[in-house]
Amino acid sequence: MNQFISNYTEYLTNEKQLSSNTLESYLRDIKQYLSYLKENEITDIAETSKTTVITYIIYLQTKGRAISTISRSIASIRCYYQYLMINNTISKDPTLNLESPKSKKKLPNILTLQEIDILLSQPKESTHKGMRDKAMLELLYATGIRVSELISLNIEDVHLDLGFIKCTTHNKERVIPVGSVALRALTDYLEQGREHFLKNTEEESLFLNMQGGRLTRQGFWKIIKYYTKQCNIDKTITPHTLRHSFATHLIQNGADLKSVQEMLGHSDISTTQIYATLTENKIKDVYKKTHPRA
Repeated sequence: MNQFISNYTEYLTNEKQLSSNTLESYLRDIKQYLSYLKENEITDIAETSKTTVITYIIYLQTKGRAISTISRSIASIRCYYQYLMINNTISKDPTLNLESPKSKKKLPNILTLQEIDILLSQPKESTHKGMRDKAMLELLYATGIRVSELISLNIEDVHLDLGFIKCTTHNKERVIPVGSVALRALTDYLEQGREHFLKNTEEESLFLNMQGGRLTRQGFWKIIKYYTKQCNIDKTITPHTLRHSFATHLIQNGADLKSVQEMLGHSDISTTQIYATLTENKIKDVYKKTHPRA
């Protein structure tokens, strides 16, 4: 056994070039698998089959193992059998075409309209910083853009008179309409707030930090974290929460998936579909709570 572990470790290190953490996990998984085989009186690895592996997976599920843990175990076992095939210890790989269990897609966290109002009302518009922060938060919720896209915006990307912004990601440009509230906040910031941060008149960045340069992703995270604390909303709020809320609220109010997909910049509409799922879940919940025969 010790010799086997030594040889297999060498294979994982040299051939698979696994990191030390992954290597440790793979070896632990295989030791557990071999212990399971021994407990079930399977002494010859060549006698194992696809049924053996599937039975082991079911065993892990009954033990309450997480799907991620089971998926990693399958990867470890598959790698183990590949090693045995290379060394002619077995003639057939029982993990061939074996699928890992699918993990449930975690639904994104969204804010209610009331919670959105509370969050977006936090910045004090009487200060230059408050004007900037108000404009950023309103723009995120109004357009659903990512925080990386927000901080990448330049002055030339904003078209206040026409009511839209241009957003460029991976050389793909999309035009996104901006609502009246966000436009007003942007106008206030551009006319009264931005010049307070400006140190170089040639600076093109829309949102500036205290040093007059482009606001960073980390800088914005600190800003939204600060306002989240002020809200006392019992939810985890990240920059992406506003993007999720934007999409969900649009669909709840009748927007079609294709339009939302284009505004979000999703290449595949199946990614956008999750927001429709959220809406359907809400409708079902309302139905169950309100219909007398639900």
